[in-house]
Amino acid sequence: MKHDIQRYTAGERSNHWIVAILFILAGLSGLALFHPALFWLSNLFGGGVWTRILHPFLGLAMFLFFLWLVIRFAGHNRFEANDRRWLAQWRDVVGNREERLPPVGRYNAGQKLLFWVLLLCMLVLLVTGFVMWRQYFSHLFDIELVRLASLLHAAAAWALIICIIVHVYAGIWVKGSVGAMLGGWVSRGWARKHHRAWYEEVTREGRKP
Repeated sequence: MKHDIQRYTAGERSNHWIVAILFILAGLSGLALFHPALFWLSNLFGGGVWTRILHPFLGLAMFLFFLWLVIRFAGHNRFEANDRRWLAQWRDVVGNREERLPPVGRYNAGQKLLFWVLLLCMLVLLVTGFVMWRQYFSHLFDIELVRLASLLHAAAAWALIICIIVHVYAGIWVKGSVGAMLGGWVSRGWARKHHRAWYEEVTREGRKP
């Protein structure tokens, strides 16, 4: 299959995979601290003390790298009229009847919704994480606020994990999506089938997206 439309640059792909690795590390260390039954995961980080030290730094690094992706792709994730139609036709989406769906830009409505939910979860994790960070900040807040932050932090973390599972599943479901994030390029046929509005924009302008 000839790949002749660039979907992601090397920098975008590198940043994406850095965020993915940091998510796994922050997630595993966070789960180790979440419940005693999962404390054995702390062995991956050198024990409980190191897990507690590293977890907030991993989370902060994940947010900062993700913020670059937000700045880079926020414009492509604005909701438009066709996106509302796309969501209304969710049965065609699930049934893989893409020929019935309205033209899709660089990202479809499901991807856009996931993008903003991920950002919301990341922001909640960032703010609550600072409130809970014992070594530097938690002494500045009332204990009840710290407890509330802990509850919200856990809820946002589980929501983030579920969103990432959906993200991975969708990437595997739409054949070629993972390859685009690995190699950066897609065929004209892939772009025309899955993101027709984006394909028409790219080919009309005669440049890389």
